[in-house]
Amino acid sequence: MNEWNGFQGETWKKKINVEDFIINNYQEYTGNEKFLVKSSKKTAKVWSRCQKLLEKETITKVLDIDTHTIAGIDNFDAGYIDKKNEVIVGLQTDEPLKRMMNPFGGIDTVKEAVNSYGYTMDKEIEDKFFEYHKTYQEGILDAYSDEMLKYRKAKVLASLPEEYGRGKILGDYRRLALYGVDYLIKRKKKDLQKLTKPMNFAMIRTREEVQEQIKALEDIKWMASRYGMDISRPASNAKEAVQWLYFAYLSTIKQNNGAINSFGRNAAFLDIYIERDLASGTLTEEGAQELIDQLVIKLRLVRHLRKNDYRDTLIGEPAWVSESIGGMCDENKSFVTKTAYRFLNTLKNLDSSPEPNFVILWSQKLPETFQKYVSKLAIDTHVIQFVNDDIIRPIYGRDYAITGCSSPVKLGSQMVYYGASINLPKALLYAIHGGKDEMTREVMVDGIPEVEGDKLNYKEVIQNFLTIMNHFIRVYVDALSVVHYMQDKYGYESAPMAFLDTVVERKMSFGVTGLATVADSLSAIRYGGVKVIRDQEGFITGYQVEKEFPRFGNREAKVDSLASDIMKLFAKALSAEHLYRNANARVSLQTMADHVFYGEATGATPDGREEKEPFSPGASPSDGMDISGAGASLESVAKIPYAVICEDGITNNFCISPNALGEKESERVTNLLQLIHDYFKKGGEHLNINVLSKNQLFNAQKNPDKNPKLIVRYAECGVRFNQLTRGQQEELLSRTFHEDL
Repeated sequence: MNEWNGFQGETWKKKINVEDFIINNYQEYTGNEKFLVKSSKKTAKVWSRCQKLLEKETITKVLDIDTHTIAGIDNFDAGYIDKKNEVIVGLQTDEPLKRMMNPFGGIDTVKEAVNSYGYTMDKEIEDKFFEYHKTYQEGILDAYSDEMLKYRKAKVLASLPEEYGRGKILGDYRRLALYGVDYLIKRKKKDLQKLTKPMNFAMIRTREEVQEQIKALEDIKWMASRYGMDISRPASNAKEAVQWLYFAYLSTIKQNNGAINSFGRNAAFLDIYIERDLASGTLTEEGAQELIDQLVIKLRLVRHLRKNDYRDTLIGEPAWVSESIGGMCDENKSFVTKTAYRFLNTLKNLDSSPEPNFVILWSQKLPETFQKYVSKLAIDTHVIQFVNDDIIRPIYGRDYAITGCSSPVKLGSQMVYYGASINLPKALLYAIHGGKDEMTREVMVDGIPEVEGDKLNYKEVIQNFLTIMNHFIRVYVDALSVVHYMQDKYGYESAPMAFLDTVVERKMSFGVTGLATVADSLSAIRYGGVKVIRDQEGFITGYQVEKEFPRFGNREAKVDSLASDIMKLFAKALSAEHLYRNANARVSLQTMADHVFYGEATGATPDGREEKEPFSPGASPSDGMDISGAGASLESVAKIPYAVICEDGITNNFCISPNALGEKESERVTNLLQLIHDYFKKGGEHLNINVLSKNQLFNAQKNPDKNPKLIVRYAECGVRFNQLTRGQQEELLSRTFHEDL
């Protein structure tokens, strides 16, 4: 093929294997950032138009809604920001920031969202959809057992993907650029011919899904033709490679509205095309940066139609358009390329932004110049997050990407069924209250003996806790089986699945919220002595700790081991469960603001946390309780085992004062690098870093109009500080902002 002229390697030409293509053709870059250039005049005009629209959207919350068309790969006419100056084209609808209705999750949800912004859903669409299409929310609620509904109401289980798409299914969008859509359709049809026996339920469903994938690829072809593009063939140059890649991703966000819309790992792939064009003289450095700048502009415009309660629960409207950058090819060569720098350079050319969510795949062996560059960006912008390539790569291989914030997946061959998280402190309180909910006093788990006496007995509490945790896991697994069955049935994501292997390895993620609260509470009971306070009916309403006790986040082996043991036991119990479609379980310590949502529904805990107070996010120590310095806090989290136990991610949201890193910029960069090195060397998996002082945030809270662009890493995403609710801002301010290393 002429499109492949100059490309090396043979395996990727005979079968779909993007990894082999990259390994044989990319060039590692070990230099510095001095080659980078500013945005082109065309990009400046496009971005200027976007900035005006974004400013208006900030005021109105929603710029516009198409109330006459429902979501779909090819349901909208071509849309442009500034057609004359766009070099990369394509929008979710026919206008920038116009939102579409996606009623496949729940039409009442869409109707409520539309009405809340002063719009009215097209009556014909509403009537026809009600009459002819069942939503997956309806299917889920039809199939939920009374027990599942009870646990959902009590906020033991919540934030399951019931109204919106499940997200986290990451297609290998590079395939469209490398092979063209016709070849991908041909391969899917060939796979379909092999899927014949046994013609049981699983085979019938698989055959239907592959046909849906083929149809999706055909729809993507038609969608691209609206923009005058022929994607039937492979991309022939860098511009087409970026455009084809974006069209593949665009099909997913046109079809699905999941919270997590990861983009993949594309820098090294695109760099191959860019370097070939630079070498031939058909592209300049300004042109290369223009392609990446305009691609990133498109990623910043990803929007879905949400209800107001979604905004409050999930920190505004994160899309988690995650782009994974860096990592190692082998022990001596990294995947750092000039295009890795070009992606990150958009934070300067286009100003910093929470999206796309740049995730650095960190290794001790990344080029030193690149390490310094991203360290400085992390300090200056607060939008960079890090994961530990040295512990992920041996498990997931060298061609993986992050879905969301810290969950790895092998590109092209794995998918993840997303499942929010479970309220673990509820399990502890049910153990203390004899299976009763501490807020409603309703019996939730039968057969659990009530705690007697005036003081909590550790052995008694831990025995009840393990029994209830196992019970929670069973209900959790059953609920997710219902959710994912109904989403496959009524809202199948054919677009991203079309860019995965037909026979795909399925993972299912199970999250835990409130680990630090549970670990500290058990430590208080075991080492501090906890007296209970009862009301007139004998119900426990509060706790009194007799003496100081070890707290998670302070390099205290007694409580750090409790946190690790809890996760080991959780993972072990989960491994005994049979999962939907024979998926393999993965546990995560992540939170999409569930730590606030769940905290508000949970009573006081023995560690001294008051009723309705937020938990700490992810695996982070309890807010304000890691008082032994930055190193101690990081070391405690790093002890939680990643491999086997928490392979879906162990997120650590970490705040440190700029002065703690040094007075000069060079000192701060060096010290932050050392902090990251030490944390990952000890086994940490993920790090969100806020290099901020509390005074900066207090000032931003007091004067929001003077700080409209301040970005913070909040849960697992970046967000404008003034987009946080007052409660979320207060929770962030209650965290430890480390003043020393």
